[in-house]
Amino acid sequence: MQANIGGFGGTRREVTLAGESAGGLSVLAQLASPGARGLFSRAIVESGTYQLDQDTLFQAETSGAAFAAKAGCTGDDTAECLRALPVSTILADANQAGYRPNVDEAVLPWTLRQAFDSGAFAHVPVMLGTNENEYSLFVAQDQFLEHFPPVTATNYVPYIASTLSVSEQAATAIAAQYPVSAYASPQLALTAVGTDSVFACNAQTADAALSRYTPVYGYEFSDQNAPQRYLPPDGFPYGASHTSELSYLFDLSAPIPAHLTSVQQRLAAQMQRDWTSFVKLASPWPAYFTGTHRLLSLNTPDSTIETNFAAEHHCAF
Repeated sequence: MQANIGGFGGTRREVTLAGESAGGLSVLAQLASPGARGLFSRAIVESGTYQLDQDTLFQAETSGAAFAAKAGCTGDDTAECLRALPVSTILADANQAGYRPNVDEAVLPWTLRQAFDSGAFAHVPVMLGTNENEYSLFVAQDQFLEHFPPVTATNYVPYIASTLSVSEQAATAIAAQYPVSAYASPQLALTAVGTDSVFACNAQTADAALSRYTPVYGYEFSDQNAPQRYLPPDGFPYGASHTSELSYLFDLSAPIPAHLTSVQQRLAAQMQRDWTSFVKLASPWPAYFTGTHRLLSLNTPDSTIETNFAAEHHCAF
């Protein structure tokens, strides 16, 4: 980036890191990594706050060794054996969450939560946000790709337990906070559970921590009619699902074609202006403050400032 940005009309002093999902988590890791200090001047994190606590390198290596042993790969030829495994074998036992950094002695000496709470990160302006219904993509993905049974009122508590890796007792308490009767379908109830616990409240935590040291511009993408570009319809509305904001920012190549309506095109134009403004000026809308939890709700027909994000997503719970 530093060596080549001049070829794209930029300068070495004005580099913006940006990423979505695992890419967003990678940007957060760069914020916290001492070795990346001074290499960028702004950071954009889209739906990347799903893991603020990292395993140590030892824990990661232990997990890797357990995976290899389960696959029958041990001894001096472990790496060669793993490379020869069928893709189906790897996918059956691999962590589907994708990229996850590890705490070590060199690249990332502390967890993201520790770095942000203590101020031990690069103090550059940050744009950070999530989508209102992030987890609907994963609820549907489990049914389409993993062939799990549909979520019902009967299996709702076990689904919560497996989704969040909690006990049945904890899952029962969570179900009481998110009763199926409060939602149009069990799938939407589980979507709310996953969205709040995995994405939204971690984003609120990161916003509050980062904003004590540097300007933070928080957003929530909320268009309930956003096109879902990666999975076909699954009997419940996806809403503003994981990845859905990307179609508003980029000419996206995705498996399912879609066209934005005129009002969605207006929102897309606004978002592109805001993202560009952040890259150029680092001030696209009023900054986040811990006392107000002030975020921009990106929605149709008009985007508005919201201050009740934490309450809507049950973050105190």
